Amino acid sequence: MWQELQPGDPQVIGPYRIRGQLGVGGMGRVFLGLSEGGRPVAVKVVRADLAADPEFRTRFRREITVARKVSSQFTAPVLDADVDGPAPWLATAFVAGPSLADAVSQHGPLPVRAVLELAAGLAEGLRAIHAAGIVHRDLKPSNVLLAPDGPRVIDFGISRAVEASALTHTGMVVGSPGFMSPEQAEGGEVGPPTDIFSLGAVLAYAATGEGPFGSGAYSGVMRAAGAPNSPGSCRNVWVIGSGSQPATGSTAAVSARSSRAVGRWPGSLARHRSISGRTSAGTRSRLAGLCTTR
Repeated sequence: MWQELQPGDPQVIGPYRIRGQLGVGGMGRVFLGLSEGGRPVAVKVVRADLAADPEFRTRFRREITVARKVSSQFTAPVLDADVDGPAPWLATAFVAGPSLADAVSQHGPLPVRAVLELAAGLAEGLRAIHAAGIVHRDLKPSNVLLAPDGPRVIDFGISRAVEASALTHTGMVVGSPGFMSPEQAEGGEVGPPTDIFSLGAVLAYAATGEGPFGSGAYSGVMRAAGAPNSPGSCRNVWVIGSGSQPATGSTAAVSARSSRAVGRWPGSLARHRSISGRTSAGTRSRLAGLCTTR
């Protein structure tokens, strides 16, 4: 789930002791850190080119302030940040589970019931994000983490700052073509329905193992029409989420179609082999080891 630190990697970021690398995203590098009390956190460090942009820092500060207001079982909360340092960073709660992208690529599509549980959890998470006045703008399988007690939406509240900087300096739209709404890809006005379109595409990926529009540049993948060949129970959820017209779809509609499949956690999703058994136990064991080597 994380890799060892390499020569030149930071040992400390803010108050957090860095113990490993979690990955690289559009904003920059992500590290596994530990608080003074031993709490694991994900620390995202901004790329140097973005850090050098004063306008990005202003937007980043504003987005973090808003993102702190989001509270949901199905989001990874923002815990801490430093916008003014040489390398701005953001710390969120660490989620001990694989991304949806990794789970599907390594273990195949999710069962129908698990997809419906995923839909309900993600819809609830997005509802909290939207209630805070945030549009995610980059909901995709790698931004969905699968924890034993439910899915988590991550990286909300920062995509807007990155996107605005990219538009200013390169004229390019930031996002993932296979999961991006038409209005966002065409540089139009975005809002909560933009995320619901992406949610439908994410659910299609979870159910089939493939993005609904294929892969490649936006101009190619978005020409595909109609819903993917998803299992019947999932198809209705996908159609509600990914309306072919801008400004359609709602978290309430997605939840209504999927809520009957959801009971108390752990459910079918939590029992999926990608987040249960030795994988989950191994993650807990590695975390325990990190916390004792202080």
